[in-house]
Amino acid sequence: MSKFNQPLSGNEMPRFAGHTSMFRLPIDASAEGLDVAIVGVPLDIGTSNRTGTRYGPRQIRSESVLVRPYGMATGAAPFDSFQVADVGDVALNPYQLDKSIDIIERRYAELLTHDATPVSMGGDHTIALPILRAVAKKYGPVGLVHVDAHADVNDEMFGEKITHGTIFRRAIEERLVDPDKMFQIGLRATGYGVDDFDWARKQGVTVVLAEDCWYKSLQPLMQQVRDVIGSDHPTYLSFDIDGLDPSVAPGTGTPEPGGLTGSQGLEIIRGCFGLNLVGCDLVEVSPPYDTTGNTALLAANLLFEMLCALPGCIRR
Repeated sequence: MSKFNQPLSGNEMPRFAGHTSMFRLPIDASAEGLDVAIVGVPLDIGTSNRTGTRYGPRQIRSESVLVRPYGMATGAAPFDSFQVADVGDVALNPYQLDKSIDIIERRYAELLTHDATPVSMGGDHTIALPILRAVAKKYGPVGLVHVDAHADVNDEMFGEKITHGTIFRRAIEERLVDPDKMFQIGLRATGYGVDDFDWARKQGVTVVLAEDCWYKSLQPLMQQVRDVIGSDHPTYLSFDIDGLDPSVAPGTGTPEPGGLTGSQGLEIIRGCFGLNLVGCDLVEVSPPYDTTGNTALLAANLLFEMLCALPGCIRR
């Protein structure tokens, strides 16, 4: 018998029944004794287009019943490697974004005192900023792998400095991330000016347009990511589901055509194995626009792959 928590098997309880925690793992209010804490952050008051991502964590948990405990392609066995539990959702203030930002940062600071690696599900992308603030307080400026259709480096939106489209400018300005060890992958579509992606490049960020990823494996790119960031530098993975094409992930707030394929999303996350990942997130799943549940199902599988990419995950 494993010494670690195990997902409830579909052969013990039908997948349409039982409790709806992430991967049907035990629920724990505290991160004490955990190696990995799975956290929901049901925020969508930082978004600028479609709302609905507040329902993301609940729907991803529901679809996660279909995820089994072993990665057949990689041989990864995260639930034999780490003590993992679902620590529930951050109790946000649904009326005020600034208060919610503070609540998120405090919750993650508390989780990190237990040395648990946070693996988070949003919620809109605004959640990454307070998470990075907490992470950087512990580790210093981190490397960053950022998958997205959008650079999220606006200076402001409607006069607001913190929204889901400004967070990585704030993160660089606040020295939460090291731009020389930051990759933005999947950026595309239309913009407000031809220089929309140039601010990040000028800071030292490596920008990989979606068009540069079309019709190819991303394994060579991920080798470059590992070479530049290195195996020791604390690194964070932030994955906006709209980095993928709407044909595979339609249930999101700001879909853009011409995105990454589902298999390329898997390649990116699997390619993070070998980095010193100290946290991950999967954001911007909006169930009201996900009529089949396929976006949330894909998100659940990507979160499983994040567990498999963490340092120390057993590969059989």
